Amino acid sequence: MASISASATHKVVKKTTAKIPPKSTGILKSGASAKLKSNGSAPPLQRRGSVAPKLKASELNHPDSLSTFLVLSEGEQKDRIVNEFLAHCFGERATFHEGIAKPHTASTTQSRGAAAADIAIAVKSLGPIVVLKRFGVLNEMEMTLLPQGIGAVFGNGPGKGNNPGGGMRKIASTASLASVDSANAVGNVSTSDLQSLSTMSLAGTSIVSDSKRGKVVPQNAREGALLLIRALCELGMNSMEPFVVPLLAAAMDECGSSSSGVREAAEDAAVSIISLANQLAMPLLVLPVLFEALHSPEWRVKACALERLCQVAGRAPSQTSQLLPRIIPIVTSQIWDTKPQVTKAAVAAMLAVCETNDNPDIRPAIPAVVNAISKPADTYKAVEELMATTFVATVDASTLSILCPILSRGLKEKNAVRKRSCCVVIENMSRLVDSPNAVAPFGPLLVPELKKVVENVQFEDIRDVALSALQALTKALGHADIEAAVAAIMREEAEKAEAEQRRIEEALEDERIREEENRKKEEEERKQFKEAMEAQRLLDKMALEEEEARKQKEMLKKEQQMKSTKSAAGKCQGCGLKKCKKTCLFYSG
Repeated sequence: MASISASATHKVVKKTTAKIPPKSTGILKSGASAKLKSNGSAPPLQRRGSVAPKLKASELNHPDSLSTFLVLSEGEQKDRIVNEFLAHCFGERATFHEGIAKPHTASTTQSRGAAAADIAIAVKSLGPIVVLKRFGVLNEMEMTLLPQGIGAVFGNGPGKGNNPGGGMRKIASTASLASVDSANAVGNVSTSDLQSLSTMSLAGTSIVSDSKRGKVVPQNAREGALLLIRALCELGMNSMEPFVVPLLAAAMDECGSSSSGVREAAEDAAVSIISLANQLAMPLLVLPVLFEALHSPEWRVKACALERLCQVAGRAPSQTSQLLPRIIPIVTSQIWDTKPQVTKAAVAAMLAVCETNDNPDIRPAIPAVVNAISKPADTYKAVEELMATTFVATVDASTLSILCPILSRGLKEKNAVRKRSCCVVIENMSRLVDSPNAVAPFGPLLVPELKKVVENVQFEDIRDVALSALQALTKALGHADIEAAVAAIMREEAEKAEAEQRRIEEALEDERIREEENRKKEEEERKQFKEAMEAQRLLDKMALEEEEARKQKEMLKKEQQMKSTKSAAGKCQGCGLKKCKKTCLFYSG
């Protein structure tokens, strides 16, 4: 028997269980991005990147099928493109196209994209004028996406369009689809053909979506048209630019659709259009559409417009830099949007457009400036970054548009030391301004605040720095002294106020005229309704009188029949003969 002493030891083996890795669900990615949340749920799925997969054709993807298509006559080519490919693209699948042995398949996004790719191959082989104009494909695309015209997408005045107050008709006058057309570009397409095309697009389905947004075209047709735009852009042909760039407004408008498929197709189409557009077209054709889209009531449209603004900044940095005085105020207003998606996109767009500025002096301070624009509490941090900047390069309007809003906000702070820092930066940059025209738009933003610092701050050294900055800014503005600069700015402000007052008065007058027209129209309708009701009352009265007369006549007739010995057939009511016998009580001899 074993004995246990005090020196005896006993080892305890601790059992450890290996951790079982979580099973893959087929959704999570491998690596660090596939980690689960602390509560064990999977992270939300992210939408695929902005680069959409290239569309693949289903009919004309093989050289043999393409050569067979090209040997057809022009009428047969048109019939196949319009009645087969375009119908498939807009959601109409031909019942017996795949043969009687195969069942009829419903239209899907993949099939619509394949049909769009087939049309794009036909455009590349036959030419855009033949397919898009002569065969009427472009006209059908425009009627599907813009049934009321390109000017009605964002509106062109008070009470017009989905978003009143826009300027889309100005864009349409310089880059409309009609400007691409010529006197004989339509060719053999008749009015009945175009009407049949329009009817075909609306016959895809009886389900109508986006009715609250004024959309009457089915979702399949709109998604197919957007896929066709992307397919045409994927050709990479410069000749496609005048046909697809004017449709950017429709693509941006469809980003607010209630259908996720339509929204995704619209975003991809907008990305493709901007990728194809020439850099010189950005200031006049692309950016005005994006600016107008930022006034849309749909937050998805605004977020997509801000993302496309980032794309424009990468595609055309020089043109974007020149337009910074116009871009920055518009994007800044979107930073305070109630939707976090719009705010995040606005901050990213602000950083992207500001980084297009080619001034090497302020480039290191741009992230701090953009952060200060989105977070006013960090204004002084941005001013400190600028204080450490040595201005050597020429300061142009693009650079001033980045710096002046932050400096104007810094001059309004209560801390006098921070005001002094802003005055130092203003003086340094004012000495390198290239022209008075560059700084003129920012004079009303800085001169009044500098004058307040000169007059109200109690520290003499700070007042001297502010006065020196004010003198340097006045010289940059092209004025002889401070009083002349202040007087000029006051005149400009008064002129702006008068112009705004005139605009308000004109808007009120237009509103009054519309109200007067509506009042007259309502009075006329009321009068017509009253006349119609009076006429109906008279007709009812006449009908009632005729009915009463008819009843009275019938009663008299019945009374006469009751008094008469003869019935209605002329027979005696006693003996039943037409000529009574002598034995009849009514015999009269």
